Amino acid sequence: MQSDDFRDTENEVSNAADAASEVVRVEDRIANIDAQAFDALANPDPARFNPFVAHAFLDALEVSGCAGPQTGWLPQHLVLEDDDGSIAGIMPGYLKSHSRGEFVFDFSWAEAYHHAGGRYYPKFQAAVPFTPVTGPRLFVKRGENATRFERILAAAAIQYADKAGASSVHMTFVEEQVWRRLGEEGYLQRTDQQFHFLNPGYGSFDDFLSTLASRKRKALRKERTRALQAGLTIKHLTGSQITEADWDAFYDFYINTGSRKYGQPYLNREFFSLLSERMPDSCLLIFATRNGDPIAGALNMIGGDCLYGRYWGAIEHHPFLHFELCYYQAIDYAIAHGLARVEAGAQGQHKLVRGYVPQTTYSLHWFSDYSLSVAIERYLESEREQVDAVQEILAEAAPFKKTLASPFGPEPGLLDCDPAGQTKPDRNKADRKQTGPHQDGSGPDDKNRN
Repeated sequence: MQSDDFRDTENEVSNAADAASEVVRVEDRIANIDAQAFDALANPDPARFNPFVAHAFLDALEVSGCAGPQTGWLPQHLVLEDDDGSIAGIMPGYLKSHSRGEFVFDFSWAEAYHHAGGRYYPKFQAAVPFTPVTGPRLFVKRGENATRFERILAAAAIQYADKAGASSVHMTFVEEQVWRRLGEEGYLQRTDQQFHFLNPGYGSFDDFLSTLASRKRKALRKERTRALQAGLTIKHLTGSQITEADWDAFYDFYINTGSRKYGQPYLNREFFSLLSERMPDSCLLIFATRNGDPIAGALNMIGGDCLYGRYWGAIEHHPFLHFELCYYQAIDYAIAHGLARVEAGAQGQHKLVRGYVPQTTYSLHWFSDYSLSVAIERYLESEREQVDAVQEILAEAAPFKKTLASPFGPEPGLLDCDPAGQTKPDRNKADRKQTGPHQDGSGPDDKNRN
């Protein structure tokens, strides 16, 4: 276990370093942090439970070897101890030697800095590996000191980066309120978008369809019919219903799709067994079967108020089956279980015509090199304007009846899964061209969900 301490010292990002009795230590394994204390901070409200920040999920990534030094994700978790020795805050973080598996693309920044003679890697990343889902990145004890604990952790991340020789700090898919607060503390602010299904309380899929324009409604019904017309049936499995044989079948789909199209996937078979063992009731497998045998499947994670689409794959091609398993079945499940939304993954403007509306996502960035920071700040100002402009255009293209109130509410942005075709704004084309297949930061797991 690492035991480096970062006692509060004032710096250019945070002026909250006034708590001489508090200490931030670094842990190189999530298992070194008490699971009960961790989960109490990460998920204090069961109604909004986020499975990806659960101790069990992050530990499964480390134990399976998916997130570790051998994959370029060196665990370096910051733990804030209060004056009585109790845990007052946690920032799960990783010292990274690349930018893959993040879904917030910074390859052009790294290349520009390299050409200028700088060294972009390592960098410090506060994120859930391979998971573009919005959620807490700084877990802090509730109460009057919550924002102060948050600032201490944000400052400690910079202190750690400086000590570790990292060029930068990145907090990706943060909650909007944190994004605003730490933006005022000096972190650079970035936005992007994803597409989510918002459930205002539909009683059925037909209720949802009734909100669509006639032509769009007919198109969705036709897609659902065609997806299963080859005699396929749909099966939902969760909890103890999921067997190791089911995970074997799903992993074959996952590997087949990822390896065939993009290269080596991020997750190994052991991870899925650990996930099923430690978080069985959070897993939802949706299979398409022929004569009882699975031929395609999608993995979703069940949250307190959200269904999160993660991965999909198939060993047979059937038109629209991807949309049925990943989007329409997810909507069915969310409506049946009273979930407020479905987050079907990163990217994918093709989701819009299927009832998934754009939602803003947020990230925060800090750079040790002042010149680099100034250049990126200018870039981000322009990029945020572009994101806003694109969302206005997409709002006009939504499939809903024009007489209805807009479904584009103030819902905070979230994310994850994958598409086919052009799915990111033009600003990311250069990133992909620079690095080639599977080196574009997305990899197979960023795209095999579409």
